Amino acid sequence: MRLPEPPAPHGLDAQGFIAREGSLARVAPVFRPVVAAARDRLTGLFGARLHSAYLYGSIPRGTARVGRSDLDLLVALGEEPQDADREAVRALGAALDGEFAQIDGVGTLLYGRARLLSEPETYDLGWFVACLCTPLLGDDLAAHLPRYRPDSLLARETNGDLGRLLPRWRRRIAAAEDTEDARRPLVRFLSRHLVRTGFTLVMPRWQGWTSDLREMAAVCGAYHPERAGQLRTAAEYGYEPVGDPAVLASYVDDLGPWLAAEYARVHGVKAPRPGDRPAPAPGPASPA
Repeated sequence: MRLPEPPAPHGLDAQGFIAREGSLARVAPVFRPVVAAARDRLTGLFGARLHSAYLYGSIPRGTARVGRSDLDLLVALGEEPQDADREAVRALGAALDGEFAQIDGVGTLLYGRARLLSEPETYDLGWFVACLCTPLLGDDLAAHLPRYRPDSLLARETNGDLGRLLPRWRRRIAAAEDTEDARRPLVRFLSRHLVRTGFTLVMPRWQGWTSDLREMAAVCGAYHPERAGQLRTAAEYGYEPVGDPAVLASYVDDLGPWLAAEYARVHGVKAPRPGDRPAPAPGPASPA
């Protein structure tokens, strides 16, 4: 059987490295007051402790939808953040979300500079900062990081931990309220994570980069047509989630285990990190 052709690869520069996506110039005028408020309040919140801050996601890519997209931030402090710092950024996000109707939530990743530049994170958080984050404040950490190709090392170190995440996801699903409203954020988060994992599974074969969920699903589906329908549906749910418990069950009992096993077979398993971070909450987007 002839396999469908994946979309033409792109997202690389002339030397074959992943091109940094997003820029402040691509932020639509409707979102600029939100970005300006976030910038000013982060400065006031952390002062000299703030090393740098970044946008990521649909707003700096210029693909955000008014009233539907969230504001995604990554904040780097000069030292490791404390619980009080995490609570402060949660409060900041809630305030911005309540004030600006053009966004639907705020997700903030908070790390210390040393962790972001550490050797174990070079091909995970380091890559995320260098390729997927748009500088907003401070000195850009990308200047201290290598350039990245869409190879098996990057695939393994970004999404090669799915097998470790699945038990946590099952516990989170079991603990969630039995309502559609409670399940929709979980469906959105798991849909996005699984589609991105499916894409990075085949990324070294495709030799390109994209952050568009539909394109990610199409690329993976071209190499794994038996999963193409599931991936297309998951991509749609990543944008427009449903609250169906059967969807969550299919993710942790079928698509997720298949992806984890295939990932381990093709790329190996992601190296554990000291004090390995827990799976991110379903609201903010995860780095990969």
